[in-house]
Amino acid sequence: MAYGTINTDKLVGSSGGTLSPDSGVFRNRIINGAMVIDQRNAGASVTPANGANTYTVDRWAGYANQSSKYTVQQNAGSVTPPAGFRNYLGATSSSAYSITSSDIFLLRQSIEGFNTADFNWGTANASTVTLSFWVRSSLTGTFGGSINNDSGNRFYPFSYTISAANTWEQKSVTIAGDTTGTWYTTNSGGLWLNFSLGTGSSNLQTAGSWTASSAYGATGQTNLVGTNGATFYITGVQVEKGSTATSFDYRPYGTEFALCQRYYQNLLLFAGNSGGALSVIRASSSAGASESNINIQGPTMRTNPTATAVAGSSNILYASSFGSAGSSFTYTLNTTVNSNVTGQVLRFRGGPALTDGTAYVVWCNGGDLYAKLDAEL
Repeated sequence: MAYGTINTDKLVGSSGGTLSPDSGVFRNRIINGAMVIDQRNAGASVTPANGANTYTVDRWAGYANQSSKYTVQQNAGSVTPPAGFRNYLGATSSSAYSITSSDIFLLRQSIEGFNTADFNWGTANASTVTLSFWVRSSLTGTFGGSINNDSGNRFYPFSYTISAANTWEQKSVTIAGDTTGTWYTTNSGGLWLNFSLGTGSSNLQTAGSWTASSAYGATGQTNLVGTNGATFYITGVQVEKGSTATSFDYRPYGTEFALCQRYYQNLLLFAGNSGGALSVIRASSSAGASESNINIQGPTMRTNPTATAVAGSSNILYASSFGSAGSSFTYTLNTTVNSNVTGQVLRFRGGPALTDGTAYVVWCNGGDLYAKLDAEL
């Protein structure tokens, strides 16, 4: 079998291939490969923004260097997933777009370096890995994708064939580990896995070998965004050590959800008036003559997250000491983090100035108050 091509004789599951033995805990380095968790969008359609990773279901981003060319949605089109799966991620082309040489349209996931350190990429002991997945498209032909390092100077383009339109097919690609280049092994990006939905000639290379040239797809691939209304559905994505695709590594839902929360979570800070819940805090040092800080210990995540407050109907908290009337507390939300990244403090900063060392009851005016915490790679 040539590297970078479909490994049809080693597929697993209902396609009738040979079932290989499991090789230990956390075989699959992809998180949410079955597309089950969708904290951000709750199944709603997403249009990737121009020049950015726009997150869809958890850990999976759509990247586009031109806006409004495709949409991404959990269970788009409401087709029946392959046996053993309940969900999939679907991309739908929004027009018949003519690809330019510099274009890049992707579905992608970054795997954290802690989770790929044992690959030993960038060394003489680099391990072979195998990518496997289920895919369905309204188009047929050769499709492409790639793996690249976080620095964007080492790429492995791969290709696979979709033989029948609107039919789930299982694919497997074996990739020889890269013996050169820089591959991060801590909480930075260990590697990016890219599925191309359309890539221009400047970012295509021949499938099947490592290159320093930009490669987000493979030469000769089909470009989904070139056909109006074309669909691309994918699930059961797995990246594992070894040259054989084993059965999909199903993890308990709670485990998968916790893995996703390392990178993103919606944290309930205060239940609103309708919930009837109150929080008791002790004021921290005053932030200024007319404002104060209220600190809440946040969860442990990959790194210090970006925090965005979302209130049901108001960005106003109310604070009162016991036995006194409440005072409105218009706030901004920031995060701080200790040096060893074991957790963060969510800091509400605003007025009025609270008294140091005094306990206060704090509640949210209107709906529940959440913080969207984003620590994606």
